[in-house]
Amino acid sequence: MANFLIVLARFLSLALYLLWWLILIRALISWVNPDPYNLIVQFLYRVTEPILSPIRKVLPLRLSTGIDISPLIAFLAIFILRSFFVPLLVDLAYRII
Repeated sequence: MANFLIVLARFLSLALYLLWWLILIRALISWVNPDPYNLIVQFLYRVTEPILSPIRKVLPLRLSTGIDISPLIAFLAIFILRSFFVPLLVDLAYRII
């Protein structure tokens, strides 16, 4: 059981790290008006929209310039999960051993 929790913590950390990069790339690409038919752009939107859309619904704040702050909230959530939840799983695994 301890090994499973350690592997789960590492997988979760890696998945959150990759998600952080995908959200960052999507935010940067949105500044240059990407082609919506591009396969990479479609992939980025399909992967990140399930995370960013609920944030926009709960926090419908857009700055007067039209800047979307949902990626910043997602970055904060990812940081909290990677900083607290992943080490908590690892600590729990070592306590089981």
